[in-house]
Amino acid sequence: MGPVVAPRLAPYAALAERSAGRRHPEPPPNHRSEFQRDRDRIVHSTAFRRLKYKTQVFVSHEGDLFRNRLTHSLEVAQIARSSARALGLNEDLTEAIALAHDLGHTPFGHAGQRALNNCMRDRGGFEHNLQSLRIVDLLEQHYAEFDGLNLTFETREGILKHCSQENAHRLGPVAERFLNGRQPSLEAQLTNVADEIAYNNHDIDDGLRAGLLTMEQFCEVELFRVRYEQVLRSYPGLEPRRVRHETVRRMIDTLASDLITASRAALHGAGVDSLEAAQRFPDPLLRFSPEVARQNRELKRFLRQNLYHHHRVYRMTVKAERIVTDLFSAFMEDPKLLPEHFQTHARQLAEADEHGLARGVADYIAGMTDRFAIHEHQRVFDLRTLI
Repeated sequence: MGPVVAPRLAPYAALAERSAGRRHPEPPPNHRSEFQRDRDRIVHSTAFRRLKYKTQVFVSHEGDLFRNRLTHSLEVAQIARSSARALGLNEDLTEAIALAHDLGHTPFGHAGQRALNNCMRDRGGFEHNLQSLRIVDLLEQHYAEFDGLNLTFETREGILKHCSQENAHRLGPVAERFLNGRQPSLEAQLTNVADEIAYNNHDIDDGLRAGLLTMEQFCEVELFRVRYEQVLRSYPGLEPRRVRHETVRRMIDTLASDLITASRAALHGAGVDSLEAAQRFPDPLLRFSPEVARQNRELKRFLRQNLYHHHRVYRMTVKAERIVTDLFSAFMEDPKLLPEHFQTHARQLAEADEHGLARGVADYIAGMTDRFAIHEHQRVFDLRTLI
């Protein structure tokens, strides 16, 4: 077998050599593209390593085999990169966006974000996509010549999945598309859908593994039931663990394959022949077919009603929100409780903005892992814990 030849990029793919550049100019990288450099900087960042101990649905102390933000990001990158290759998109940019998209998540998943956003409600709010951009633009401090990771415009724009008009005005060019209705790159669109495929399906796997739901309950969902029955017919007597994995694997394959097929048809039907044409299109062009989109929405509703609102998950959610809220209140009341370098960070922000102290406290809490937040709460509030 000869060497594997990289596929030719489609005319609407983002090209590293046509990048809009970095905030701080740098000499071009040796032996790799600009988007590869972005990916490598993300992988070597502190925020990326912390994702190992930040959860999706289950808190890290509940078991080592449940997904965390790191394994989720890797799964998103795998689905997105494979799909990018099939569609002729830029794999390196897709991978960089996928690996960075959750860097700004708080401890305790959406519960932590909800609590921190409530704390920041009258102080500019908190949103994990904006925090991811803040991390790569400012908070990672390893390089001698600049703060942040100094990523390309295309990777930074792809990280910013949601943004209010108020924040878009404040952020400038990287958020301009939220003001003029322009779509992000197709690589960013692809990562958004791959994110959805990954978390819906691994939440099924984790929910079953945790014993919160049964495969019979999941059979209420057409997307699951059809693949589950296929597995039982093809492999009678297969042990439940393998049935679960085989079913979820087929669901992911169904969704990813449909995404590729439907997106090809959408791109062809729209007559898109350049990146600029794709960005001018009024709606995202990378999407499921109508029927599979319907089935995917049904799955999302089922997970929301039966897994995310399960009483065991809800109990942990309440505890997580209390931890984040308590810590925020304590640090705001007495900033000297912050580590010394974060005291300096918060003080500098406070000198520039009336809500700067709150933003500095939010930066500190958002960077915590689940277990660090639990231990920090004990250190601050438990009299039995003196250090």
